[in-house]
Amino acid sequence: MMEFTRLFLREEFRMHTYYTNPRMFLVFPFIVCMFSFGVALTSDRILADTTLDDVMLLLHVSVFLYGLSVGAFGFMGREYVERQHGRRKYLVASPLTLPISFRKTFLGMYLRDVIFYVLLLLLPATLGLLFSVPLSGFRWTSVVLLFVAALVSFLIGISLSFFASVVYIRSHAAFVGVTVLIMGLFVAQVGFDAIPLTFLLPGLAMQHSLPPYSYTLTSELVLSALGGVVLIALFVAAAYALIPTRFSPLRPKTETRDLPRMFGKLSFARQYRGLLAKELVDLRRSGTVTKMFFSFVTPLLFLSFTAWFVRTGLAIPVGFNTVFYGAMVGFFGVILYSWLNNVDIMEYFETLPVPPTKVIKTKIIAFLMLTSWISLIFLLAISFLNDDMSLLWLAIPVMFVVSIYMVVMTAYLTGLRTNTFLFDANILVKFTVMSMLPDVCLVIISFTIDRSLFFASLGILVVCSVLILTTIILYKGIDDKWKRAAFTD
Repeated sequence: MMEFTRLFLREEFRMHTYYTNPRMFLVFPFIVCMFSFGVALTSDRILADTTLDDVMLLLHVSVFLYGLSVGAFGFMGREYVERQHGRRKYLVASPLTLPISFRKTFLGMYLRDVIFYVLLLLLPATLGLLFSVPLSGFRWTSVVLLFVAALVSFLIGISLSFFASVVYIRSHAAFVGVTVLIMGLFVAQVGFDAIPLTFLLPGLAMQHSLPPYSYTLTSELVLSALGGVVLIALFVAAAYALIPTRFSPLRPKTETRDLPRMFGKLSFARQYRGLLAKELVDLRRSGTVTKMFFSFVTPLLFLSFTAWFVRTGLAIPVGFNTVFYGAMVGFFGVILYSWLNNVDIMEYFETLPVPPTKVIKTKIIAFLMLTSWISLIFLLAISFLNDDMSLLWLAIPVMFVVSIYMVVMTAYLTGLRTNTFLFDANILVKFTVMSMLPDVCLVIISFTIDRSLFFASLGILVVCSVLILTTIILYKGIDDKWKRAAFTD
């Protein structure tokens, strides 16, 4: 199994470095390490305003959600298997031609992702803390034990995601039931404090029994560590048992004339009408819309939880108003664009008289059609719950402007290879600056609305005007940048 996992790791590394190079790819963990080092040096100021308990809570929740997000490879299981018929063949599809079970290949993917993302993020972050020990005053033993506790939270998240994604392969209805149950547990904890959070996150319970909280071995530490190991083992074992022994992507299915009907509804798309109809029909038939929905809604729920936690749990008087949510919703929407470039094989376009730029712009249109209504509903709901609907006239334009800018900017930087190119340090730096700078400006300005609505509105108008102008420039620049790009690898 370890040899098989090693091959999976080589496949993952080659896939991420194909469009860049290994040196540029390795810059990413270096950036994480330096960021962690900087946070450690400013820890005195952070702990002066926030208690250690709150910092640890936020850290473990973030690591858990990180594991939850990267462990959803089971959602792509059928797509990976289907792609073995194309130019690129994945190891997970090996059982179709070799005497290997799908259970073994999926377990190999799980182990691959655990190792890959620990090396990519958790380990570099820990090394940054260790490098800061002479300057920050941290104990190296506390840093190492923090890594162990955070690793438990990460493994619970990625194992839970592995389990849920395999359930999705078996039954969509069962997946909805599992999702509702999980969300219900966290709602019961956050909203009603009915379940101890340490029960849901054994890694956090471990943390409270480790330095600097305690320097002796306690029964609480043993029980929480055992609980974490049992929870991880249960999720992995259940997922392993549910993985189909026979995995055929070619399921018998009666297709209706969806494409002509969809084509007739998209007269507004003009020259993109045919490609857009195909894109939307493919998304619906593949079931990808459901996956995209959850991948978009999850960070929005996390955003709401974080805002609630800072404002209520930490009792910090930060003005999280509707304009703030509008800016953040537009920012997170770009997650769906990466899905649009990850669910289909592009090679067949090489045989068609279709330029890459037209496909890119078609995906931008599809992105706006898929995200606009979800974003609007979320913004209306959050403004109603916060009793802040008076600012919707300002928040809705901000949301749409940021959303359009983010997808056009991402399309300009990454084309049709979003998930791979964002591991290129050069592109990642550009993406970070071009996304964070306007979003930070809008967030800061939104916090001043209570002081002066007029000047805050004026500032937001200036930022949005710059974003609109930049969007137009980048949209036109897509033609020059990607007109000679190839659909094949």
